[in-house]
Amino acid sequence: MSFNGSILIVDDEPHIRKFVTLLVRQLGAPTIHEAADGEEALAIYDRERPDLVLLDISMPLMDGLEALQRLRIMDPDATVIMLTSMANRQSVEQALEHGAVNYLRKDLPKDEMLKALAETIAAVFDGGEKP
Repeated sequence: MSFNGSILIVDDEPHIRKFVTLLVRQLGAPTIHEAADGEEALAIYDRERPDLVLLDISMPLMDGLEALQRLRIMDPDATVIMLTSMANRQSVEQALEHGAVNYLRKDLPKDEMLKALAETIAAVFDGGEKP
């Protein structure tokens, strides 16, 4: 699969942003933006309007749930996949209720994360079933 859209990766940990960047490059994403927190993510989203946002749930300044809610106000059609290092069921359910299309655990093995990303992107952008 090849994804030709732009992606915004939001995580407060630089090594996670780098890891996710390497993964999405394998999917063919030509343009990748990075943000270290929710506030920076909102500014970049407003300026760049990426096709997909990969958004960490747990961050300082503005957590991913608040950033998701504000993104969806800014753009009700924003496509957001939540990233989490902890599968806190309540946070995941809240994210899905607020319009996230899926969530991925950051501790998934690389191949599994790549497969889950590809499946979600195909479902959302190629008209397949949502995961």
